[in-house]
Amino acid sequence: MATAKNRSSRPPRRFTRYILLAAVLIAAAGWYYREPIDGYTRVATAFGAHTVCSCRYVAGRSIGDCKKDFEPGMEILFLSDDEEARSVTASVPLIASETATFREGYGCVLEPWGG
Repeated sequence: MATAKNRSSRPPRRFTRYILLAAVLIAAAGWYYREPIDGYTRVATAFGAHTVCSCRYVAGRSIGDCKKDFEPGMEILFLSDDEEARSVTASVPLIASETATFREGYGCVLEPWGG
């Protein structure tokens, strides 16, 4: 009587190697392009914070309505609103974060960069 081979539930080694290789390549590309990525995310977060701050505290619109003014591709920004401080913070998690604060007579101004 023939018996079937007992297969374990773990993935084949070749598949695991490809996944590991892909992870290493993605990490290497992220390291190689870290400066452009950092620059683009700082500009995007600063633009988003300033745009939403102006929309929110100068024009008096809601944040949900202000998101309609975003350019395509800016959906990655996370926004937080501090009504007491009259400021908006836009961030790309773990990469960049910028804050714009409403100042009477000046409008919305970006807070100084930390680096």
